[in-house]
Amino acid sequence: MIFNPNNWFHAFFIIPILNVLMGFYTSLSYLHIPYPMGFSLILLTVAIRLLLNPLTVSQIKSSQKLTKLKPELDKLNEIYKNDKTRLHQEQLKLYQKAGINPAAGCLPLLLQMPILIALYNLFFQILTNGNMNKVVAEVNRVVYFPFLKIHSFDLSFFFLNLSSKPSDWKSGGWWLLLVPIITAGLQYWQTKMMVPQTKIQNPKSKIQKIEKEPVNGKKAVDKSADKEDMGQAMQKQMAIMMPLMIGFFAYSFPLGLSLYWNTFTIFGIIQQYRIAKLDGANEQNKRT
Repeated sequence: MIFNPNNWFHAFFIIPILNVLMGFYTSLSYLHIPYPMGFSLILLTVAIRLLLNPLTVSQIKSSQKLTKLKPELDKLNEIYKNDKTRLHQEQLKLYQKAGINPAAGCLPLLLQMPILIALYNLFFQILTNGNMNKVVAEVNRVVYFPFLKIHSFDLSFFFLNLSSKPSDWKSGGWWLLLVPIITAGLQYWQTKMMVPQTKIQNPKSKIQKIEKEPVNGKKAVDKSADKEDMGQAMQKQMAIMMPLMIGFFAYSFPLGLSLYWNTFTIFGIIQQYRIAKLDGANEQNKRT
């Protein structure tokens, strides 16, 4: 049994999403629009994006506010580096003053996870199951309305087969390797937008920051600069490792999942650009 209505996760997430997907698929098929499954995946992704839009906007804005507070947070870390309790109190005061709830940035991601897991399971079952007749029968068994029932799946999308994997490029063609490259590139673009850009310090000022007043005849070394450099290095590593990981998944999984992921990422990039543009316009209006 591919879809189990008695399983709560299937009943509340996978099967409802499947019904929406079948709604798009049957509608596009009825209108004789080519490549109905590919466009259904895109429409479903857009629908999910729109549904999660308030949460995503909240997450992006919270992240941007935290980025703007970074210089002040760095100052607090420097002042109260030996008093963690006081540091925590001062950070909370700063967050309250700026109207930021640090946990708010995590909540949207947590709420999105069940939907993303359900989408992955749904697409994976449809695209990788070798017995397509069984998949069709299972889909028809769990759809809510008779008009959502189907006779077959058309997994073609232009010159692609959505069930193909880039890892099979030797038999499918070298051009399949372009899919994970494009997927990793888009993910890198979005990750770079999310990672705050830091200004490069003057080497002399950095030396002055590291070297402090002598203690017992020896120069004390300020480790806060090293910690800051370590944090920046981790951010740079994340900006590289995350796209590589997503690219590897795109290489191993069916093309349909890459289509979903790339559509999701492109909308995320557009959304971040729009929010950044609106915030910039609002700040300019405040100055004038």
